[in-house]
Amino acid sequence: MLVAPSILSADFGRLEKEVQAICEADCDFVHIDVMDGHFVPNFTFGPIVLEAVAKAATKPLDIHLMVQNNSFFVDLFAPFKPEFLSFHIEEEKHANRLAQKIRDLGIKPAVVLNPHTGIESIEYLLECIDMVLVMSVNPGFGGQKFIPNVIEKIKRLKERIQRRNPKCLIEVDGGVSGTNIELLREAGVDIVVAGSYVFSGDYAQKIASLK
Repeated sequence: MLVAPSILSADFGRLEKEVQAICEADCDFVHIDVMDGHFVPNFTFGPIVLEAVAKAATKPLDIHLMVQNNSFFVDLFAPFKPEFLSFHIEEEKHANRLAQKIRDLGIKPAVVLNPHTGIESIEYLLECIDMVLVMSVNPGFGGQKFIPNVIEKIKRLKERIQRRNPKCLIEVDGGVSGTNIELLREAGVDIVVAGSYVFSGDYAQKIASLK
């Protein structure tokens, strides 16, 4: 299992040291939740903060856009060369075009599904993307409880991916902890995002417990 700690749960007063610490604790990606205050009722990181995070990180960035006007934000954050750049299917009318734009920028495109969004909405997009991010909480805030019925959704998604694009990864974000990691592994998840779980204790131990 690959682990992407979400810096949404980090201490922002010492953000540089927090990013360095999770990288030294053997995380695989640094997960960055970009919120615009419109698509979700919260506001987080702009390009100035992202520039500081990118300088501090020794592991690849995993940027999750929770925004309106996806194309604008892709242009804004593409210069930081994340490994993945994820956008919500609920907010994108031209998903194939946006995925190709992200790929043309040298970044792996990924699509995000909110808990209530069916996998049918991305059935014909799977060949165009490198990852599906399944939200196991409603996006906008950290520290929420895991929604159990997402497990069945992940299993169904895994079956579709194996038929259409076996190289496409599955990432899960929301309420991930040591108590549900085995269920996620068995369902076919490749990457987990964990914020409050990782940042609430010894970073290396928490990350190791998810791997």
